Amino acid sequence: MTMMIGEQVAGTGAGAAELVKDSDTKRFVADVIEASRKQPVIVDVWAPWCGPCKQLGPALEKVVRQANGKVRMVKINVDENQQLAAQMRVQSIPAVFAFVNGQPVDGFMGALPESQLKQFVDRLGGQGGMAEEIEAAVAEARVMMEQGDLQTAAQIFASVLQADREHAGALAGLARCQIAAGDLENARATLALVPPAKASDPDVLSATAALDLALNPVDLSEAATLQAAIDRNPDDFQARLDLAVLLNGAGERAEATEQLLYVIRKKRDWNEEAARKQLVKFFEAWGPKDEFTLAGRRKLSSLLFS
Repeated sequence: MTMMIGEQVAGTGAGAAELVKDSDTKRFVADVIEASRKQPVIVDVWAPWCGPCKQLGPALEKVVRQANGKVRMVKINVDENQQLAAQMRVQSIPAVFAFVNGQPVDGFMGALPESQLKQFVDRLGGQGGMAEEIEAAVAEARVMMEQGDLQTAAQIFASVLQADREHAGALAGLARCQIAAGDLENARATLALVPPAKASDPDVLSATAALDLALNPVDLSEAATLQAAIDRNPDDFQARLDLAVLLNGAGERAEATEQLLYVIRKKRDWNEEAARKQLVKFFEAWGPKDEFTLAGRRKLSSLLFS
C-alpha cells in the first residue's frame, strides 16, 4: 500500500537530564546514531569562540526542553572533534543536524530566531513526531521512482512536502520526477524552493545536476576527437579528463568514471590529483545513494588503499 503522510505519531519521553548532553567522536555512534533509532536527535556543532553559537545554543536547548522529551539534543565542540566535523562536512558554525533512524534527515547553518527553531523541532517531532513516517514515505517514493512509477512517486513526495515543505529529499525527489517526465520548468521551480541552508544536500545537488543536464544537452561531437587522442596515446591524461567531463554531461556515468580511474591508476598525483578531485565532484553531484557513486567509490577505494 502506498504510504502517505497521515496522523502524527507521539514521540518517546525522556528524562530531563538526558534531553541535552555533550558528546564527542568516540561517543557519537551511541549518542546520535543509535539513539536516533529510538527518537529524533538534534546535533548542535559549535565552538566556544563562535558568537552566533552562543546565541543559538541556549535558544535551541530551550526549545528542545519545551518539546518534553520528544527529541534529544547532542552538542559537539568542533575544536575538540575536528575529524568528526569533517566527516559531517561542517563548513561553518553553528551547524545543526537532525538524525532519525541513524541517518541525517534535516539541518541548517547559522543562528535562527526562536520561532524558526520551534518550527524545526516541531517538524522533527516536538509536536507529534512525524519524522519517522516522513522518512519512510520518502524511501517508498524513491522505490516507486526507480521502478518507473513517476506519478505515484510524485504524489508521495508532494504529500511529504505538505507536512514538511522544506524537506530536501522530497523536493529533490519531486524535481527528479518532473525532470524524468520532461517538465523542466516545474522542476526548476521545485528546486528553487530548497532553502539556502539545504542547497548542499546530496539529493539536491544530484537533482540540480540532472536538471542542468536536461536543460543543456551536451554536444558529443568533440568526444570522437578526444577518443582518437587517447587511442594514439593511452596516457594522454588531459584528454581522458576532458572526455570524462563530456561523458558525464551526457549522462554516461560509468564511462566517465572509468576514464578518471585509469588516470588515477597510472599516475595518481597527475596535475595535483586532478582526476581524483574530478571524480569526487561527480560523486557529490550524483548523490551518495546513486548506483554509479557507490560503484565508483568502491573502485576508487581499492585503488587508493591497494
